[in-house]
Amino acid sequence: MSGQGCVTLTIRGAVASVTFDRPSARNAMTWTMYEQLARICTDLAVRGDVRVVTFRGAGGQAFVAGTDIAQFQDFQSGDDGVAYERRIDAGIALIESLPMPTVAAIDGWAVGGGLVIAAACDFRIGTPASRFGVPIARTLGNTLSMANLARLKAAFGPAVSKRMLLLAEVLDADQAAASGFLHDICPATELDASLAAFCERLLALAPVTQRVAKEGLRRLASAHLPDGDDLVRQCYGSADFHHGVEAFVARRTPIWQGN
Repeated sequence: MSGQGCVTLTIRGAVASVTFDRPSARNAMTWTMYEQLARICTDLAVRGDVRVVTFRGAGGQAFVAGTDIAQFQDFQSGDDGVAYERRIDAGIALIESLPMPTVAAIDGWAVGGGLVIAAACDFRIGTPASRFGVPIARTLGNTLSMANLARLKAAFGPAVSKRMLLLAEVLDADQAAASGFLHDICPATELDASLAAFCERLLALAPVTQRVAKEGLRRLASAHLPDGDDLVRQCYGSADFHHGVEAFVARRTPIWQGN
């Protein structure tokens, strides 16, 4: 792995800023980074002095380029995949359940788990270099949990979600904006100013209304979510998945067999 990286938190006034800091690996998440993110979100959830939380990646090339693939080499069975997806679900739920508005500032790649993190935020601002996708049908041969599939469907709609998942398409910033996923696109040099202005806009509004509306929408989105462990187990237990991980780490093109 290209360094363990870290997730950092800074607070200025009523705005908390969370940064994914592993630019040497396009901010791909290690287990340590997921644990740090969980602790940060748990702390922010009970802070009365924070009104807005922003999320962004360090280095200018990526928001988050998913989970560090080298970590999948230890997986032995489909049950490892179920445990992993539950672990990711728990972390993403902490972002989604933060009581204050959240904004993702995206410059570069937001793919796989990175796209899910962005989708768990309430708003997203991107740059022309932003790219969005879940190209696992081309890279690893794994899957997403039902909760994360539901998040993508809510964010992009079923048609675009199928393009990303079944065709491994990656959307550019204009396509993401057209789908409603991006609130705004601005030059990379203006991202800080645009993010600050958007935070000020949120800070000027009624926090109780924001909090209860956000929680109400979250409850509606998560109601009656079906179980999908059998699907996760089938995918992570497949020979194709293990081959996909080996090929990815060795930088080879995988040859899928369908089993």
